[in-house]
This record gives sequence, C-alpha cells and structure tokens, in this order.
Amino acid sequence: MNRLAWVLLVCCSAMAQLHRDPTLDHHWHLWKKTYGKQYEEKTEETVRRLIWEKNLKFVTLHNLEHSMGMHSYDLGMNHLGDMTSEEVVSLMSCLKVPSQWQRNVTYKSNPNQKLPDSVDWREKGCVTEVKYQGSCGSCWAFSAVGALEGQLKLMTGKLVSLSAQNLVDCSTEKYRNKGCNGGFMTEAFQYIIDNNGIDSEASYPYKATDEKCQYDPKNRAATCSKYTELPYGSEEALKEAVANKGPVSVGIDATHPSFFLYRSGKNSDILCSYYICCPCTKRKNALPHHSTSESLDGLKQNPTFHISILYLVLVSKVILIKAY
Repeated sequence: MNRLAWVLLVCCSAMAQLHRDPTLDHHWHLWKKTYGKQYEEKTEETVRRLIWEKNLKFVTLHNLEHSMGMHSYDLGMNHLGDMTSEEVVSLMSCLKVPSQWQRNVTYKSNPNQKLPDSVDWREKGCVTEVKYQGSCGSCWAFSAVGALEGQLKLMTGKLVSLSAQNLVDCSTEKYRNKGCNGGFMTEAFQYIIDNNGIDSEASYPYKATDEKCQYDPKNRAATCSKYTELPYGSEEALKEAVANKGPVSVGIDATHPSFFLYRSGKNSDILCSYYICCPCTKRKNALPHHSTSESLDGLKQNPTFHISILYLVLVSKVILIKAY
C-alpha cells in the first residue's frame, strides 16, 4: 500500500473503531476466510472493516430494491468488498487511450437490416471461460484476445484460449502499451498484425506480472489481418455489428460500485465510453466485430476510469457476462 493511502487509512481508523457493527463480527470473519483476507496491522483491519460494512449496506439495500423490481441486476460481496471505488480504480485501472489516437472508422453499416431480438455468442461456442486479471492492469489484453477468440471459433470451428500474457509482455513500448500498467486494444491488435500471430494461453500462460517477451511462433494459435472501429456514439452500428459479426472489445466507465460488486443480471448503470476494436483473422471479406450498451449518455462525458470489457450477449438491454 502506498504511503499516502496508508496515511489516509490511519487518519480514518479512530472514527472507524466507533462505527463498527458488532452484530456483523461473525459475517466479517466468514468473508475474510472465504477470500483469504489477512491484514498486517490491526489499524488497517479496522479501516477495512468499516469500508466492508459500507459496501455491505450498499449491496444489501440494492438487492432489496432488486427484489422489489427496482433493478435488473443484483450485487454481491466479492473479494473487492473491503475496498473503496477509488482503490479499485487505482488497482485495476488499465485502459490507456493513446494521446494521438486517430479512430480507424471503416465499418459500413446497413441501417435497413432487420436484426434479431437477441444473440448469445456463448450458445454458439464462441466464448472461453471467464478469466481473472489479478492485480495486473491487463484488462485491455484480455478484452483483445476475447474478441479474437470468437473470430477464431467462427472461422475454424475451434475455440482456443489465446495468451493475454503474450500481449502484456510483447505489445509494449512500440505500441504505447505498458503491460500491467495499462494499454489499449487497438494497439494490441496492431501488435498481433505486425507479429503475424499470437500464442495460445496453454503455451504462454498468464502470470499477472510484467515479464520478458517469450513469444514463440511455433505456438502461434491465431493471426489478425486488420481491425476497425465503429462510428463514435453510434449505438445502432454497434448493435448491428455485434449481432452479425461476433464478440467485441469495448471500454466502459467502471467507477461505480455497481460494477466491481456486480454479481448477475443486466447492469444498465454501466456505460460504454469506447466501442473500438473488431479483429478479424485472415479471411477474404472478413469483417470485424463489436458490442452494445443500453445508453450512450456516458459518451458525452469524460469518465475518470475505464476498464476493457467483452460484451457477448445482444439484447434490448445488454447483459454483462464477462469482465476483466
């Protein structure tokens, strides 16, 4: 923990001691045991307990409202339950939009096309298992490989987990990515194009830390010939692309507790801030893919934090099923 964060926690400790709810002692210990939580000093545990109780109250009230039909999703006290929104942002902030980013908008929409009411790419076998990024800011890498995995399945009939660690280690300075300190999906795709491939997860497993590039062309599992981006703010183009083409990489504003304490359902509070990369493997006339959000109001703002995400289900209100 950095010095400033620790000073802030110490300053709060006296007040935290006064507000602990003793009726929650048993549940606090159960939660710590469940997630293997250990704190080096009593002062830190005291403050973590206060934050945990605040989050627990938020989750409990939200889920009560959910039971009354006021929300379309519910929350849970996961391993981030003893952290503030600001701490989660600091720990997992990972989307680094290039300062000289020039959008490569070449997607051609067909506004007269009738789209299906729903598309679930899980049912089509285009989705690998949910993966955990740990304390490494590598969400951009997971988002990129997730979209490419879907394309690979659609082209070859085989679902192969691709190496996010390959991107963390190798798509670095030249591509303005910073490994566990963040990156951007377009740059990840550009690396795969330039490198003429990416290794499989099995041959290049995830370590959740920055390491020396160990790409081995003998273990190449996929290639990418190009990527594109949807028109800024065009939800209809996004809806069309994800319906027709497959899973897509997007960036969202993830500062709200409803994101990091999310458990299940349709979270309509999460807003897409970027819908970007549509990778496609080498196939003539192959087009990239994208995803959708319920509202575009967030696009008009400047969110302080974004996290890469992979939308895999298209419905009237997006179901978030795979986040990193």
